[in-house]
Amino acid sequence: MSIVDNKAALEEGTAFSPKFDANGLIVCVTTDATTREVLMVAYMNRLALDKTLETGVAHYWSRSRQSLWRKGDTSGQVQKVVSLRVDCDQDALLLDVEPGGDGKACHTGRKSCFYRRIELNEGRTSLVIES
Repeated sequence: MSIVDNKAALEEGTAFSPKFDANGLIVCVTTDATTREVLMVAYMNRLALDKTLETGVAHYWSRSRQSLWRKGDTSGQVQKVVSLRVDCDQDALLLDVEPGGDGKACHTGRKSCFYRRIELNEGRTSLVIES
């Protein structure tokens, strides 16, 4: 990884220069590489990103626990990295994975963390759980 200060080089070049926020984090959207379904959104710090690249297994930074975690250590849902992409200004990552275990990425026991749809009815919002 390198640091690229030139906007054109950052957006059009080939140097990987992830932009971490003020807390040292970068957002990571994780999808199932086969179905393209969004499984989860998490954050990585430099160590999590380095471990992910080094091992080929998804690592994240837990903001609530303030610690590094390898996806699947407690749940068995290890995520094997298929590909890793960065957006145009290198401040967001897209991680395509092969989900392990029974493929349930969410801590609630669902395949995806995005199991609720927001509906607007008569000016009120509500959540609808999708199966």
